[in-house]
Amino acid sequence: MADLAAIRKEYALEGLHERDVDPSPMVQLDKWLHEAIAAEHPEPTAMTLATASPEGEPAARVVLLKGVDERGLLFFTGYESDKGRQLAQNARACAVLFWILLERQARVTGAVSRVPREESEAYFRSRPRESQLGAWASAQSTVIAGREALEARLDAARARFGGGEVPCPPAWGGYRLVPDHVEFWQGRPSRLHDRLRYTRKGEGVWLVERLSP
Repeated sequence: MADLAAIRKEYALEGLHERDVDPSPMVQLDKWLHEAIAAEHPEPTAMTLATASPEGEPAARVVLLKGVDERGLLFFTGYESDKGRQLAQNARACAVLFWILLERQARVTGAVSRVPREESEAYFRSRPRESQLGAWASAQSTVIAGREALEARLDAARARFGGGEVPCPPAWGGYRLVPDHVEFWQGRPSRLHDRLRYTRKGEGVWLVERLSP
């Protein structure tokens, strides 16, 4: 077995100071996201999305962030997937973006709701055709007999729509995570990391506090 306790990395790229962050956590998150893209970080929009059942059973998976603005974080999935069913019953979630090359992490916690249908359809039209067909082929999170069954469903979707437009499936669309809390983490030496937490105090009003690492 690997000696995991011996694996260590010292973080020392830069610090995170209250004077340097934007008053809006969404503006600050967008800034960090663009810096990760500019640094050619692998999958810079990948975020771990954690949800929970009404009984408190947790679940987490990696999804792709598809939009960030003052309204919150935007992502897309099947409404009948595991995450979709959990969000229908317990409409709160936490998302974490980790940019190891920049020694940074952002954590966003808040309420989640479906976006308007026209927003989901507009994004769906922007997807590659094979991804559009894949959304019809996959009954997300359900048990299937094997890979062949999935590929047969994809072939059926291709035959169904031919060369015409592929519409957005009715059970597929977008969600927006509206933050109550946003924490920015910057790695520092000796595990004395910088942690700044934004807490919503009103419309457009945020309290910024430093947390002990």
